[in-house]
Amino acid sequence: MNTLSTHVLDTSLGRPAPGVRISLERVGGADQATIATGVTDANGRLADLAGSNALTAATYRLRFDVAEYFERTGRAALFPEVSVTFIVGAGDEHYHIPVLLSPFGYTTYRGS
Repeated sequence: MNTLSTHVLDTSLGRPAPGVRISLERVGGADQATIATGVTDANGRLADLAGSNALTAATYRLRFDVAEYFERTGRAALFPEVSVTFIVGAGDEHYHIPVLLSPFGYTTYRGS
């Protein structure tokens, strides 16, 4: 079974971003749906976002509500949301999608 985790790091502060709300959506085709939601822990991690929901071969989107995070930390930000669309292939793999975040930019990659 494919699994999914994520990690949000606030590069402007040099530490994890706790309390970021995240949703996982299946996109494209007739079976579009929100699969799961969660919140990053004190270490900025969400270890098993999909939970018991099987990640079948499809296109998915992670939506990170960063406006709420920056508001809580008393900073203005340019991007209210980070949206990362990615493809899950057939098989049995772990997908780790980290986000490196600052008030005026972000980057992502496939981690391990």
